[in-house]
Amino acid sequence: MRVIGAVLALCLSLCAAETCTDPVISTSSYTTADAVISSETVFIVELSLACGNGAQSVALYADVNGKQFPVTRGQDVGKYQVSWSIAHTQASSGTYQVKFFDEESYSALRKAQRNNEDVEAIKPLFTVNVDHRGAWSGPWVSTEVFAAVVGIILYYLAYSTKSSIQA
Repeated sequence: MRVIGAVLALCLSLCAAETCTDPVISTSSYTTADAVISSETVFIVELSLACGNGAQSVALYADVNGKQFPVTRGQDVGKYQVSWSIAHTQASSGTYQVKFFDEESYSALRKAQRNNEDVEAIKPLFTVNVDHRGAWSGPWVSTEVFAAVVGIILYYLAYSTKSSIQA
């Protein structure tokens, strides 16, 4: 049992993610623009992170409107991505604030949530604003309905013209 505890302690000390100080980030984001071809609005945030202390294996977590998501590390050093999706009806247009936490601040956030404490007191490592313009849900009138209405009007005009010529 002691051996397992020692191995676990060694792994925790070696496998623990580094802490980032003075983060410098560059971001890009994507949101779904067309609701006709998708069932949900997707948000993707990609970022490059450089730490002032040179930390390279920083574990990050994202918080969007009180929901937490894991942030995946890319193959390149300092590249990260987080994504989430919500129903089109819940994805209003506007700016979404994505708060990024390191392991230490994330565990403090989760503890505050469990204990019903003020989560706003937990300071994120950095935040990113994602602008969502809303998703286009298609034209007001579908093409099939428009074609049917035009067909009925043309039929009516042809029939009334034929009736007036025969009379």
